Amino acid sequence: MKLLITGARGTVGQAFVAEAATAGIKPIAWDRASAPPDQPEAGRALIDHHQPDALVCLAVPSTSTGRPDEGRLINVEWPAFLASESRKRSIPMIYTSTVMVFSDHARGPFRPETPPDATTGYGGEKRRGEEAVLQAYPGAIIARLGWQIGETFTGNTMTAHLAGQMARDGVISASRRWLPATSMLTDTARALLSLTRGAESGIYHLSANDRWNFFEIAVALNRRHGDRWNVTPNDDFIYDQRMLDEKIALPPLAKHLPELIADNA
Repeated sequence: MKLLITGARGTVGQAFVAEAATAGIKPIAWDRASAPPDQPEAGRALIDHHQPDALVCLAVPSTSTGRPDEGRLINVEWPAFLASESRKRSIPMIYTSTVMVFSDHARGPFRPETPPDATTGYGGEKRRGEEAVLQAYPGAIIARLGWQIGETFTGNTMTAHLAGQMARDGVISASRRWLPATSMLTDTARALLSLTRGAESGIYHLSANDRWNFFEIAVALNRRHGDRWNVTPNDDFIYDQRMLDEKIALPPLAKHLPELIADNA
């Protein structure tokens, strides 16, 4: 099995490539140098060359193309093109979206059938990307992700964010009234990989937080990494951001982060 992957060098992309290789699947990173997102003919040639069994769209606008509306290109136009090409070839296409398609004013927890309401910024672009992908390919899969928890202090993860905040401010102030959509990075990669293996089309929520607030998670991660941070609670941000989905189950946070139970026993 061969998977053609956009965004293979990103935080989620690197974890996904590692999981695919471990499972005996050949991961192929999309080469933006030979097939830039704004050159569809080059994109078609790249897909024809590799003949993938599925296409996984993990890309974010991290590498500049020089276009003024780059966010729309990477989050909406390019995924719609890839969806159309996947439909022509009758291969699965997975588009990774985000919990941010729900605005901070929406009321969670959210289910796949909850209408997204974000209109601006990254969340608004991803919402329009979802719509464009499903219009181009009704058989596509939309995978909404939450904030990823990694084991290191690198990449776009909650762990790296907390370490950076501590280094910058000398304190981490975390809300007890925010229940974030989040999951362990490796679990997210495995769940995405499972969606390439005959999953039904539609929207999936990949999140593992069933009940923990941000302060509790930050305290548990602090314990995991040697109590090196100063974590203090606040009640400033009130939001139930959890994403629920009975169709796909990620291991609960406490399975890989037992410090949650120890700190809240």
